[in-house]
Amino acid sequence: MERPPVALVRRARRTNRRLAEVYPDARCELDFRSPLELLVATVLSAQCTDKRVNQVTPALFARFPDAQAYAQADPSELEEMIRPTGFFRPKARSLSGIGVALVERHGGQVPSTLEELVALPGVGRKTANVVLGDAFGIPGITVDTHVGRLVRRWGWTTSEDPVVVEREIAALVERPEWTLLSHRVIFHGRRVCFARRPACGACPITDLCPSAGIGESDPVAAAALVKTS
Repeated sequence: MERPPVALVRRARRTNRRLAEVYPDARCELDFRSPLELLVATVLSAQCTDKRVNQVTPALFARFPDAQAYAQADPSELEEMIRPTGFFRPKARSLSGIGVALVERHGGQVPSTLEELVALPGVGRKTANVVLGDAFGIPGITVDTHVGRLVRRWGWTTSEDPVVVEREIAALVERPEWTLLSHRVIFHGRRVCFARRPACGACPITDLCPSAGIGESDPVAAAALVKTS
């Protein structure tokens, strides 16, 4: 892979610093107390809001406190408990499979390497990087729909392939920043830089964004679009 232009690296790092000022409290918005809980919550968050997942997981975590419990779970009970998150049947199969894999391969514990995590049922790079960054403190770039959309708007990449996007972001931003950068971009995508009508007139990084002006440019109208949470 060719090294990115110096000007792009500088702009990307300035964008990250600006977002850090705007979103000092950026974090994973899934509630969890252990690597297993975060892994389960992240699997459930596919095609579902974090808010909805957080409504479901307290009872789920109480009923299934460890990998063994998921491995032995009654499929119908597990499906019913996670039904509000959508796609509950494949998600239930993934959670059961994860439980079995953790018990059989990892002594019931969530592994802390990308290779081992993506080998678990239903776990891709996005989920693995969330767990690595937020449960284990190992820098990871989470390329969800918000991150992919925004970095393409910012000209950091032109790719639609999440693996390529992850690699190209990694070449621009310092490794220790990867996890928090992901959260900052997701915060910005949920609150300001929307898919259909970004609030460009109220955006704090318009001077760093080559796509500035594609959305609502009037400051007053844009400010009315901004979400606080």
